[in-house]
Amino acid sequence: MKTLKKNYEFRNVLSKGKYCKGKYIEIYYIPNEFEENFIGIAVQKKVGKSVIRNRIKRLIRENYRLNEKNIKKGYNIVFLWNKKTATDLANFYNIQSDLNFNLKKVGLM
Repeated sequence: MKTLKKNYEFRNVLSKGKYCKGKYIEIYYIPNEFEENFIGIAVQKKVGKSVIRNRIKRLIRENYRLNEKNIKKGYNIVFLWNKKTATDLANFYNIQSDLNFNLKKVGLM
């Protein structure tokens, strides 16, 4: 699993990519020229302190890792946490169900 790190990489996916919104997570994706996926995860500061934001990122990354073999290759994918969602709902199973639902909805799974 490779990651998107630069600001312009995130902006490219967010501005030109396709979009799907779930209950907890928003997904933006755009095809790339490689045979692997590049992912980026962003959680706004309005969500909470750094401990909470980093925990949400870890949970999203772990759920992606567990489903990586089922996800189509060749995409740049950005996951955004919905800032209006309460942080106490950020558990493994809620994120897993929302992530799987959204990936199937957009045809990446």
